[in-house]
Amino acid sequence: MNNEVIIALGSNINARQNIEKAFERLQKQFQLKKQAGPVVTSPIGIADQPDFLNAVALIETALSMEALVSVLKKIENEMGRDRSRAKFGPREIDLDVLIWNGKVVDDDYYERVFLLRLVKELE
Repeated sequence: MNNEVIIALGSNINARQNIEKAFERLQKQFQLKKQAGPVVTSPIGIADQPDFLNAVALIETALSMEALVSVLKKIENEMGRDRSRAKFGPREIDLDVLIWNGKVVDDDYYERVFLLRLVKELE
């Protein structure tokens, strides 16, 4: 059985290029059904950094959530994500599972208006 998953993408280092590259990686590894964004958003937590670009992707995968998260972390690492930086600091790419088979699995979804808007664009 395939799982329908919405993934959030974010970047504020070479953001446009990294978001495009992340979409390409997702398309190579999964069935990328739809995408929305990117939109420009202000940094959260640490204000003194460039704005972010954020987007969402709707994919289909036979992987379990744990296996999918592992693949997403691998993509982040391959794209140069530096995990030694502050939690809300600059990043090359951030890939997070937002919605798994219609169920919200990331609480940020409710706190970040831009995520609600981007997901609505997928409908």
